[in-house]
Amino acid sequence: MGIHKEALRGWVRQAEADAGERDDRLTTAEREELRQLRGENTELRRANEILKAASAFFAAELDRPRTRPTR
Repeated sequence: MGIHKEALRGWVRQAEADAGERDDRLTTAEREELRQLRGENTELRRANEILKAASAFFAAELDRPRTRPTR
């Protein structure tokens, strides 16, 4: 078949994990969920940094002394 034996072994182990026969590997569904959660985590961290920067900006604006217009 031209398939390397280690590749075939990996596929068999993954199929066994997906069938619930192994608990030393993540199932394909668990791997996909982990990938999605990591992406979501990265997105949330980025959003959190943006919110922190905006908060610091507006806090600095509020702390600036206000001058009254002279008449």
